[in-house]
Amino acid sequence: MTLSTTSPGLDSYRDSVTFDVPTLTSGLRDLLGARLVAYLGGVKETRAVRQWAEGVRRPSDAAVHRLRLAYQVCGILREPGNPPAIVQAWFQGANPRLEDRSPACTLVEEDPTAASPRVLAAARAFARVG
Repeated sequence: MTLSTTSPGLDSYRDSVTFDVPTLTSGLRDLLGARLVAYLGGVKETRAVRQWAEGVRRPSDAAVHRLRLAYQVCGILREPGNPPAIVQAWFQGANPRLEDRSPACTLVEEDPTAASPRVLAAARAFARVG
């Protein structure tokens, strides 16, 4: 995860769209853990996450979209110096900016076109105020 002094989230956005799926998955797994990455990817077993990271299996296009967005959000949340445990808790906790739903649940269960800007806005707000 690259930290930036320019625009918040700019480096993580660039990385999220340029990283291949194994690199993206490995980075997310390191920050969020395999179980949360599996949930975001729409699978039940963490074995799939390991296979994505190894490049022997590819997630669905919808899952890749969610994983790229999750990676971008991780970068936004890490920029102020939050440790991985805070980022994990943010993804899983009820968020008042998302009608008290967790960001992970919002990304998985809602239309990505509607969910993406809302989750990004919630992450930016959290990064500003903690």
